[in-house]
Amino acid sequence: MEMNYFVLKVKNGKEADVLSRSRELFRDEDVTVFWFRRELQIRKSGAIKNVLSPLFPGYLIIQASSIAPQIFRKFREIPGFSHFLKSNTNISCLSGRDRELILHFIRCGETIAKSMVLFTPNQPIKILSGPLKGLEGMIIKVDKRKKRIKVRLALYKDSFCIDFGFESVEAAPQTGDGK
Repeated sequence: MEMNYFVLKVKNGKEADVLSRSRELFRDEDVTVFWFRRELQIRKSGAIKNVLSPLFPGYLIIQASSIAPQIFRKFREIPGFSHFLKSNTNISCLSGRDRELILHFIRCGETIAKSMVLFTPNQPIKILSGPLKGLEGMIIKVDKRKKRIKVRLALYKDSFCIDFGFESVEAAPQTGDGK
């Protein structure tokens, strides 16, 4: 049976509660709920701290063959539930590029680790490994000081920018003699 992916809108800040409750409710059913978070470094008062920040704030991804009426009713009973996308009367599964994007993040895991990148003078940034691999064409800004790469993503025809953390590998200095 082919699995489909649906987007569930929840109250901002309630993602963890809805995730926990839905995993309890659907423990014995073929429904999986994902809440993607990314590792970022935050500098506050001169101290650097690693934090987990939601990748899609206010949204969870549901993997199921379909959203049958009994599944919909269970989700609706969870405090913090808002609606499915496109709407509760027109629940649409992700397709095309949207589906590929979600599958990309599922392969990376629910916690999106930092990517390893290579900066070479006068060359485009090269993603060596991590969740940014394959998203190079969507990079719009690199902030080396904050160790963040801003990527433009699109989901359901809405475009938005998300920061991802990275660790850099410095290229060996090139000498003028071709060695």
